[in-house]
Amino acid sequence: MKTNNLAPKGLFLLTTLLISCLMISCNGNKKSANQIIAEKLDSLFTARYGENTPGGTVYIMKGDETVFEKDYGVANYDTDLKIDANTFFNIASVSKQFTAMAILKLHEEGKLSIEDNVKKYFPEFKADFFERIKIKHLLSQCSGLPDDRPRDNRNFVLTATDMQSIEFFKELDKINFEPGTNYEYQNPTFQLCYAIIEKVTGKGFEEYMKENIFDPSGMTETLYFEAGRDIPRMAHGYIPEDEAKTQWKEYDYGEESFFGTKADGGIYTSINEFVKWEKALRNNIIISDSLKQIAHSAITPVSGSTFSSYQNRPHTSYGYGWFIEEVPGWPKKVYHTGDNGGFQIYAGRFPEKEILVLVFENRNDNSRWNMVKEIDAVLKETGLLD
Repeated sequence: MKTNNLAPKGLFLLTTLLISCLMISCNGNKKSANQIIAEKLDSLFTARYGENTPGGTVYIMKGDETVFEKDYGVANYDTDLKIDANTFFNIASVSKQFTAMAILKLHEEGKLSIEDNVKKYFPEFKADFFERIKIKHLLSQCSGLPDDRPRDNRNFVLTATDMQSIEFFKELDKINFEPGTNYEYQNPTFQLCYAIIEKVTGKGFEEYMKENIFDPSGMTETLYFEAGRDIPRMAHGYIPEDEAKTQWKEYDYGEESFFGTKADGGIYTSINEFVKWEKALRNNIIISDSLKQIAHSAITPVSGSTFSSYQNRPHTSYGYGWFIEEVPGWPKKVYHTGDNGGFQIYAGRFPEKEILVLVFENRNDNSRWNMVKEIDAVLKETGLLD
């Protein structure tokens, strides 16, 4: 009769054991979020590039963990260099955030104020409207200044430096709108920042940036393009020569306009170097967190601007050197894009989630924004943005 008392207990133990085994089995077969991300994104980028073509390097980090990292394609056909996380790309307009951070650092140190007007630094500019344009308007793409750099001299277009590119401001006699009232994406405004940094610090722009921005961030190899300068593990930008995309031609300095300017788009760096920049931003190495939050806030509405189509989509604004996207139901995105020659760059951050998404490409024949939407959708689906 005692066995009758033990039978239910034995049955209970057996059932518990079976459930545990099933749970272990199920958990063992269940894919992790990182595995799902890896499979979906690798499929996306493999299809995007094909074989033996220019391609890109892709990196996603959450916290300090690498979620996805993979490299695709050819960096340089002349040397048969393949793309990897140490390949140096021209990051084009993603460079603007570095210039903005330098200005903000000088502001925080009291060496200038972003409320200063442009005329203070360029008394030779004849128009009175420069007294109404402030440094903060230059940083936030709302100055009203047009891009009237001369384009009738092909050599100038291909080789002009930052200082040569702002010469036209001396005689400029019109603006497109009153400063601070609209958005128009411009490059020469950041070249004005180049000159302001040199005037305020008494140092060359590159010297200042290396000592105060790159080196403190650990970006010891990062540098600016200059004709004849040796750039480590440099990728070239390419565009297809035929519809089938079997032949590619180099398309960067010497082929594309205004490739020689620095403050608006001249940085060459790698994925591995840029990750150090992300960590410097998170740890407030360059400026205080409070000032960084202002830089990452919606200062100039981009959506609906009648003056510029660049990144002109719903829920989009410009801060100081970054675009800001605030879509209902999604965490705030702080990002920038870069386009120069064959280079197509995306550097996106979800600061609240400590997520960084980088895609550096040396070809520009595929839709960047469709790619970004697919990446974001995968991150959302796997819970990384919750």
